[in-house]
Amino acid sequence: MIPLAQQNPHRRFNPLKREWVLVSPHRTQRPWQGQTESKSTEVALTYDPTCYLCPGNTRAGGIRTDKYTSTYVFENDFAALKPDAPQFSSDEGNRGLLLAEGESGICRVICFSPRHDLTLAKMSVPEIRAVVDVWTEQYAELGAREDIHYVQIFENRGAMMGASNPHPHGQLWASRSIPDEIVSELAGQREYLAKNHAVLLCEYQKLEESLGERVVAQNPSFLAVVPFWAVWPFEVMILPRRHVTDLQAFTDTERTDFASILHSVTATYDQVFDTPFPYSMGLHPAPCDGHEHPEWQFHAHFFPPLLRSATVRKFMVGYELLGSPQRDITPESAAETLRQASLRIPRI
Repeated sequence: MIPLAQQNPHRRFNPLKREWVLVSPHRTQRPWQGQTESKSTEVALTYDPTCYLCPGNTRAGGIRTDKYTSTYVFENDFAALKPDAPQFSSDEGNRGLLLAEGESGICRVICFSPRHDLTLAKMSVPEIRAVVDVWTEQYAELGAREDIHYVQIFENRGAMMGASNPHPHGQLWASRSIPDEIVSELAGQREYLAKNHAVLLCEYQKLEESLGERVVAQNPSFLAVVPFWAVWPFEVMILPRRHVTDLQAFTDTERTDFASILHSVTATYDQVFDTPFPYSMGLHPAPCDGHEHPEWQFHAHFFPPLLRSATVRKFMVGYELLGSPQRDITPESAAETLRQASLRIPRI
């Protein structure tokens, strides 16, 4: 890292989204007098009779969850998107200011395991591999539909990230339109390909591997790094070592290696502050809009909110909302903290 950047405010450019992030490492010296959160605790029950995601229990809408034994997928009972939503387009006043259009889609819940007390960090690699297989099947099924142009797979872990149920699960939202974050990343990758005749995230992966200072975990198929332009304190991006646009393009070995690095990252997180680490994690495959996307590289994002301890979180307020993203610890120091934490993972 550039020496002047270690303790001085500076900006870093995110070519993926074509935006800047302000880094203010000197702010870590200030005392914290703001809000603190309750420390997360481990879930002890392997089966919870009150949990609507546990096998055989009745969900809030009155539907009974199957008595599943591995992974389990069902239509979200309170979906944000509906497949039969009417299509319409309106421009009230005809000035391009009050635009609205109908949006259809499908939302599903993906239970990772029947065991209530597990997380990705506690699951074995073969168990996570089963989840990767389900993600791939769902992406293939829904991405083949003419009325679906993007399949967003994600997991919210921990009450701090809005997860109301600790049972290991994630969600899938498949939509007719392409979400704004994907539109932004698509534009950044297209621009880079046009200017450099190379794939942005492939070149970035090679550069990060050669430097090493932001690498958190790696295996033969994937690299996990704290991005140079990270916004969240312990943000991590997982990148394939070869050019691959989506889950369907993974080889059998890559699926297992992806499961392995997911375990490495999540298990490392839990060691940082000796607590179940909250985060939002999402997969970013290429859009399934019927077009080729040679500029796109599959990747996964982890956005955890914890900053100083298990009870102090990062808030996106003030300048972050009104100016630009900002962070207090450098990505390099965050990567070193994660590397040290990984050494404390219990060896099985």
